[in-house]
Amino acid sequence: MRARVCAGGFEGKRVTVKVGLVLGAGGVLGGAWLVGGLSAVARETDWDPGSADFVVGTSAGSMIGALVAGGIPPWFMVAHSRGEVFEGLTGPDGRPAAEADRSAGASFRLHRGIPAIGPGSLRMAFTAMANPLRHTPLQMVAGWIPSGFISTDSLRDTVARAVPGDWVDHPNYWAVACDYETGRRVPFGRLGSPRAHIGDAVAASCAIPGFYRPVKIGRRRYVDGGVCSVSNLDLVAGRGLDLVICLNPLTTSQEGRRSGGGVRAAATGAISGAIDFIPSLTRRASRGRLEREERKVRRFGTQVIVIEPTAEDHSAMGRNWMSTERRQDVIDTAEETVAKQLSSPAIRALLEGLPKGEPHKVSRPSGHPSTWPELLTSTRRAA
Repeated sequence: MRARVCAGGFEGKRVTVKVGLVLGAGGVLGGAWLVGGLSAVARETDWDPGSADFVVGTSAGSMIGALVAGGIPPWFMVAHSRGEVFEGLTGPDGRPAAEADRSAGASFRLHRGIPAIGPGSLRMAFTAMANPLRHTPLQMVAGWIPSGFISTDSLRDTVARAVPGDWVDHPNYWAVACDYETGRRVPFGRLGSPRAHIGDAVAASCAIPGFYRPVKIGRRRYVDGGVCSVSNLDLVAGRGLDLVICLNPLTTSQEGRRSGGGVRAAATGAISGAIDFIPSLTRRASRGRLEREERKVRRFGTQVIVIEPTAEDHSAMGRNWMSTERRQDVIDTAEETVAKQLSSPAIRALLEGLPKGEPHKVSRPSGHPSTWPELLTSTRRAA
């Protein structure tokens, strides 16, 4: 597996490089992979991901994006997930940081209320059927699936602990969700999109159809933005960016590769292939869409780096992307595999233009936590 990069590099040295950060969908373990990946990016480049001019997150990417855009450094997310305790460190709500959820909201509780019966959104189902070529495979089936039964309260709580106020203090953080009636994608936070509280927007972006309960904002219901696109990379096209870094957990450049190993391996591969057929089909469709989105961004003269999970990452993740048991293994593996991908000479040449971040945002400060700079103050201010 390799990180993909368009040809060419920056000409000369620029005073300011405008950067976009796009974080794709991926469930619990995709979110863990993003945490490890962002930690590697910061460590290898001395750049603070939260300082990106645009931060666009979908599903798990919206959660991790909200934390990063809110000023929480990736190194802290890794340490917090690992169970480390920093004495005297408090969150924006004044409570000890050690009391915050360590699984990025992956605490599953049943939704309070009467379970829904029948298709979750007939209007969305029929809209997609009427024009199948303009809808993704997930849009085609999402409306037929019954509404989910898991509450999104834990997702809201995680964001509320980290982000004070109604929205992150960042000029261009977008959480992408899908309108559960029309099937249209909605980037909350973008000018012209419906107003929403940051916790509700992230919960909506993460609300996997059939698993999480749809999130009502205003008079409309919303579900996971990955239904429309697992990456939504094209949302940053034409935004005047020099470079876009996209970490996308649900696609892979090695889809479909199989190893040898004789009759037993062939039989095992056939069984595994049957089990993995639907996920594989979805990944292939998602990757095709991602490549089209890349081309759209590049047409505006923007350099694009796409980083995807490797075979080692997939081995750590397993088949159940909503498992909470392997989060730390996935984070640790991603820190290594993403660092290897970033060592490519072509990618290194592009990353050289990244602005240096504040030291305490890039790596853990020395000394007692009481002596550290304010970690949870965003490095960017809303315009």
